[in-house]
Parts: sequence; structure tokens; C-alpha cells
Amino acid sequence: MQVFNVKGMTCGHCVKAVTRAVQALDSKARVEVDLAGEQVRVQSALGVEQILTAIRDEGYQASSI
Repeated sequence: MQVFNVKGMTCGHCVKAVTRAVQALDSKARVEVDLAGEQVRVQSALGVEQILTAIRDEGYQASSI
């Protein structure tokens, strides 16, 4: 499980946007979003940079932990 700090997520739409962005690259990816903690956990075969790029492309500030 890879963990990322993601700033700018505020609602359910944000959760869906981040989840869809990652799953567009890996449809089997498991994505868990913690809005209050500003964290996203991803279980996927994707690399860290691929996931970061997908999240950033949705307009969020993301970094790996």
C-alpha cells in the first residue's frame, strides 16, 4: 500500500476524481481516501510517479510519504 499526502480535497467529488484518475491507469487499483487526514492510500502495480501524476493532473497537490 502506497500512501500520499494530497492537499485540496474537500468533498465526495474530490474522492471520486482521485479514485477515477488512479483507476483509469489501473482498473484493479484499490484507492482509499481520508479527506480529514489529507491522505490517499493506493494498492496498485503502478509506480509512485504514475500515481502522483494522475492525482496532480486532477488539480491536487500530491506528494508521497
